[in-house]
Amino acid sequence: MEEITYHVVKETDYARLLELYRAEGWWQMDDDPRHLETVKNLVQNTFCFVIAKDGDEIIGMGRAISDGFSDAYIQDVTVDKAYRGRGIGKGIIRHLLSFLKEKKIQWIGLISEPGYDKFYKGLGFSEMKGYTPFLLEEI
Repeated sequence: MEEITYHVVKETDYARLLELYRAEGWWQMDDDPRHLETVKNLVQNTFCFVIAKDGDEIIGMGRAISDGFSDAYIQDVTVDKAYRGRGIGKGIIRHLLSFLKEKKIQWIGLISEPGYDKFYKGLGFSEMKGYTPFLLEEI
């Protein structure tokens, strides 16, 4: 393993990002090449998208969506299973937070999958007591 580096996404990264989304089970897509266009649109319409690399290999990602002024939501944070437990996810979050704080975003939140409370609390997040996340059932 080389030194892990963090970068903003480039167009040449889209295919690997698609693989990471599929590996997490977030997207159940076939091999249709049009899905790369979906990734392109996702990246281009995201406020900040950070990747972690081991040499030339993309091994993790995370993004923040925002209006660029008041609020930001961190989402889609993942690290390749072979690289987990090495602080790479923390590095991704720290890079996102640095960017958002530099832009003077006033509120930064996220919704965590079960079992990651300790991870996010260790990065300065706290549970939002008295709030309940909702999801629209039918679109």
